[in-house]
Amino acid sequence: GNEVIVKLLLERGKVDIDAKDDKDGRTPLSWAAEKGHEAIVKLLLETGKVDINAKDHEYGRTPLVWAAEKGHETVVKLLL
Repeated sequence: GNEVIVKLLLERGKVDIDAKDDKDGRTPLSWAAEKGHEAIVKLLLETGKVDINAKDHEYGRTPLVWAAEKGHETVVKLLL
């Protein structure tokens, strides 16, 4: 699934893991945190290269805020 694809992209090292989308200014970590994708959050954090405090343009929310608002307790713990 998505975890395999993310792992492959990270291993290749040819992606900007803090790239923000054009619409909302959100990073891959932000999206993974909001959706509760624990495995992907772990993969991104393990790189040591993600900005866990990156704020989106629209709401100024961090990945931690998104995870908390959506009730993803395990993801919240990973981000603390």
